[in-house]
Amino acid sequence: MMWSLSICFTSFLFLFMLSLSLIMMGIYFIMYNLIVFIEWEVFSLNSNSLVMTFLFDWMSLLFMGFVLFISSLVILYSEEYMLGDKAINRFILLVLMFVLSMMFLIISPNLISILLGWDGLGLVSYCLVIYYQNVKSYNAGLLTALSNRIGDVALLMAIAWMMNYGSWNYIYYLEFEKDSFIMLLIGIMIMLAGMTKSAQIPFSSWLPAAMAAPTPVSALVHSSTLVTAGVYLLIRFSPSMVDTWLSKALLLIGGLTMFMAGLGANFEYDLKKIIALSTLSQLGLMMSILAMGYSELAFFHLLTHALFKALLFMCAGSLIHNMKDSQDIRFMGNICTQMPLTAVCFNISNLALCGMPFMAGFYSKDLILEIVSLSYVNMFSFFLFFISTGLTVCYSLRLVYYSMTGDFNSTSFHPLCDEGWIMLKSMLVLVMMAILGGSMLAWVLFPTPIFIILPEGLKMLTLVVSLLGGWLGYEVSKIALSYNLMALKSYMLSSFLGSMWFMPFISTYGVSYLPLFLGKQIYSGLDQGWSEDWGGQMIYKQSVNYSKMIQSWQNNSIKIYLIGFILWMVMLIMLIM
Repeated sequence: MMWSLSICFTSFLFLFMLSLSLIMMGIYFIMYNLIVFIEWEVFSLNSNSLVMTFLFDWMSLLFMGFVLFISSLVILYSEEYMLGDKAINRFILLVLMFVLSMMFLIISPNLISILLGWDGLGLVSYCLVIYYQNVKSYNAGLLTALSNRIGDVALLMAIAWMMNYGSWNYIYYLEFEKDSFIMLLIGIMIMLAGMTKSAQIPFSSWLPAAMAAPTPVSALVHSSTLVTAGVYLLIRFSPSMVDTWLSKALLLIGGLTMFMAGLGANFEYDLKKIIALSTLSQLGLMMSILAMGYSELAFFHLLTHALFKALLFMCAGSLIHNMKDSQDIRFMGNICTQMPLTAVCFNISNLALCGMPFMAGFYSKDLILEIVSLSYVNMFSFFLFFISTGLTVCYSLRLVYYSMTGDFNSTSFHPLCDEGWIMLKSMLVLVMMAILGGSMLAWVLFPTPIFIILPEGLKMLTLVVSLLGGWLGYEVSKIALSYNLMALKSYMLSSFLGSMWFMPFISTYGVSYLPLFLGKQIYSGLDQGWSEDWGGQMIYKQSVNYSKMIQSWQNNSIKIYLIGFILWMVMLIMLIM
């Protein structure tokens, strides 16, 4: 146990110091506009060389710094959260492998080395999702792995198409090959890969299912690693997608994902799934603003979102830990009097998610919505942006109402306390970042003030929509019984909206029943049927028969057959004569 505690603390210390140095280096690179490109030739054979390339610019350094900062706090948090686990060493090593895969993906300007990190994330995420070994975890892990394999295949196809250029360093070809047919095909493949990794429609069902993983893993996955990998890849490829039909398609898909996740979270009662759907909504927001051509703005929201989402999951883990592993928000209530410090952290992260003025989420979300108001965007996309923002505040206030206020709804003898000091320490560090991180990042990334002039109505629209969403969430929660009865009366509609537009059913039953059933029929009818009877099995049977006949000839005296054959020939000749 002592070694397991020391591995947690050592990993935390190393990653924390490394993250601070990387963030400082990123700020230095921004100030002096530096880019470092390192090529390492692993080996050369004749005229072919295997080269490992690394790209260090302000974007990769800042993102690596944030990933390592959150990972270090998650590992420190895991020291107490996973205390009863006998295999905590294995868990920490898996998390470290997960972080290392993300590092490879971030610093790679080369599609081959990106695939190394990309597949590493997929494989280690499968191991982490099935960490609690039960049927639900296995199903969730398989859904996660198979959904991500679609993106892996798309990335492999992009690698194959990129052979036309003679190099896999995509960073050289984004600008001047923008309008070529090959770059369009590569762009389609990269967009498909990014959509699967970041769980956009129609690949959204794996994200809530991945909540079967331990809560520290959820905090890491949903803030800065697995789901953000797709957004980061598309940010890197954004020069080749701007002003093409790909960006229009991505804008529609991102907007619909944002809207669908916001609606689904208002019907959900599982604490972790509500937060997972909120991640999905924010990923849709990033994809949408990226599709409009504002890649730096998408990256800004990616970083601010990582801070408060990691905190939100840590608070949820603390609540679940104290509720004796119950995740249903209907059993919670009055947490703020029992666990005041956790409640403060939870509410701060929720306010940052809602875009409360001068907190981390406000600086990126408000800027995104004002840019949308300023841009030439169609009315449908405009409404998706603002209605989704209102829905975010709606489900956040509903979550706070169920968990923080009212009466405690679990068993009477149920101790709740804030005594998990190691968990609280890591949460309190992130609280500071959830309050100050947005403003600090805004000063670093946008040193020149962005002056947006809008009519008063549009300027106030974000605030009005947020207040309306909050009021609606509060009213719906207050009249919960009549709301539930109304949902039962329109059961089909509420089940459609609450189950992510039937996407989990399509991704599991829809895929398994028809295609797999047809595959089984074809396999048993052709592979194991006709092709066996007329192929390998027929050759085998005929060979056996011939070998038996020859064996019988060899075992008996062959002269008898020869005499018989000669007599038969003589008789035949006599008959003919």
